[in-house]
Amino acid sequence: MPQYLFPILRLLADGRFRSGEELASHFGVTRATVWNAVKHAETLGVTIYSVRGKGYRLPQAVDFLDREVVQTGLNGHSQRFLLEVHDLVDSTNTRLTRAAAEGAPSGTCVAAELQEGGRGRRGRTWVSALGAGLTFSLLWRFSQGAAGLSGLSLAVGVGLGRALKEAGAKDVALKWPNDVLHRHRKLAGILIELQGEMLGPSAAIIGIGLNVRLPEGAAAAIGQPVADLSGILPGQINRSQLLALLLRHLGDVLSEFERDGFNALREEWVAQHAYHGKLVNLILPDGSSREATVLGVAEDGTLLAEAGEGLQRFSSAEISLRGVA
Repeated sequence: MPQYLFPILRLLADGRFRSGEELASHFGVTRATVWNAVKHAETLGVTIYSVRGKGYRLPQAVDFLDREVVQTGLNGHSQRFLLEVHDLVDSTNTRLTRAAAEGAPSGTCVAAELQEGGRGRRGRTWVSALGAGLTFSLLWRFSQGAAGLSGLSLAVGVGLGRALKEAGAKDVALKWPNDVLHRHRKLAGILIELQGEMLGPSAAIIGIGLNVRLPEGAAAAIGQPVADLSGILPGQINRSQLLALLLRHLGDVLSEFERDGFNALREEWVAQHAYHGKLVNLILPDGSSREATVLGVAEDGTLLAEAGEGLQRFSSAEISLRGVA
């Protein structure tokens, strides 16, 4: 990656035009160095407008993450977290997985402006753009083993729901097992990867992608109905303050989960489930599907549904409304 790529992007973060000569002079480099950095940005999916006689600018102003603002926003929770903010990583989950294996403490959080290999559930790619969302992973260590962490993704959804409600977002709901929706459009996703022994101790790498301000055309790349916070909340959204708010609520929920398990959060989760009591298509791991009426979730977070053969439990499936009459 060119040395001056992100310094140049930060200088362009106000959304105004700056000439190649001005940028080169600011950093004490040649205009060719600036041009090379701009071309490399394009390979990362960053759009930079180049207009003869005006110079370069980003399509819109970008609110870069500020570690000090996040730390301040954590208030009395700052001792819970060890925060890393990066410009570019392969994926925050991958980077944090390596750090966890090397002994990183519980509460380590890796946030990044851009990912080259962001991952979603079932091997999907998480699409992100510069300043368009929040992409971060949180390490949480548990005394119990992986077998005792059933329902963790649902608990994380409760934490995100609490934070977004405090931020002023209305009509936010949860989708089993790991999505946050706004009016049935995807607002955030959760990806959890576990380390450790079945009987303990264990560690969870909790990856979260939240849409904040999606650029035009992003929905086509994502391939499903999506929402972003800029379309929900009035006024400007400070991503650093938002990250602090999310971490505060996640810390509270994860502590509650470790102490009392998912059952203590189950009623709160069910009250926010977008498809509770609804007829849906359940897409099963083998690719088959069946219609079912969602009845709730069990103490371990498995989905309870009426699928024509009485009450059944589903631990691995995907809810879809497509094809349901």
